[in-house]
Amino acid sequence: MKSIKSIVQSVLGIAATTSMLTTSIQADQYDLSNPEDALAVNRKVQCSTIDSKPVFYTWEGYALGRRMGEADKRLFKVMGMNVRQCGSLDGGKKGKGYRMVTREIMLYLDMKTGKPLDKWQNPYTGKEVDVIHVANDPVNSRPSYPYNAKGEPAYRFFGRFQENNWFMTFPVPLFYHNVLAGEYQKYVGNAYHATEMFNFMGEKDSLLDKSTDTDMGAKVGWVRLSTWLPWMEMQGREGIIYFQAAGGKVSGFEGLPKVMQDYINKVEPAYKAPPPLDDDRENETSWTYFKKKLVGGKLKRGGH
Repeated sequence: MKSIKSIVQSVLGIAATTSMLTTSIQADQYDLSNPEDALAVNRKVQCSTIDSKPVFYTWEGYALGRRMGEADKRLFKVMGMNVRQCGSLDGGKKGKGYRMVTREIMLYLDMKTGKPLDKWQNPYTGKEVDVIHVANDPVNSRPSYPYNAKGEPAYRFFGRFQENNWFMTFPVPLFYHNVLAGEYQKYVGNAYHATEMFNFMGEKDSLLDKSTDTDMGAKVGWVRLSTWLPWMEMQGREGIIYFQAAGGKVSGFEGLPKVMQDYINKVEPAYKAPPPLDDDRENETSWTYFKKKLVGGKLKRGGH
């Protein structure tokens, strides 16, 4: 029969081993109460903790139109991609931060064939119009840091956990000067007005794992509400267009859907890689891109 002393030693040994294992597990995971770790976790979702490593997201869904007094219409399918990379920054008192640079494409696809549209029959006007796909280069982010200018903790994890799952929700309401309208928007309206809603999600263990540089299991849900797309030629008609899509990270350019790969290879080869980390250009939007593609003019009397 074991002595009391040997039993106590065994219990203490088990406790010590358990403690070391717990400490080891904790050391291998990010601590979200630490602003530096919280920033690193967000970087894992958005890009990679390794500087200059390209990361690809893709998504697919539908675009629908809504007008008062009639049923919503499915207008076309959508397929998008975004290629990005992050670079570390020294913020002094603000700590070690990072900046993300990206470029993105979204294609409008035929509802039946799934191929990119060249022309589209507008069900609201009966007119056939030329389609202008989204090709926004760049879509860059402002730098993020764990601390403010006073050195105080400023960054936190914006998500929540449910069992072994994590969720992050970002509504982005947009209301600003419309580059396609005139200089009197303050008086007659026509400001750019839209809302984008992002949901990111994945597995908790993967997110908090310090041994991985990016969360390859990250998924994204995207909803957008806005006025009609300019190329639809709706001429201010009442109503909105809204998008719903879902997707996630893929392992490189080859992980993108073949339709997207073919389009990029043929039309937009620059989108195989992200912009340079020192990119200082103004961000592109679908509205500013449209303005570059078409020359505007005065509306004829009668609107035609």
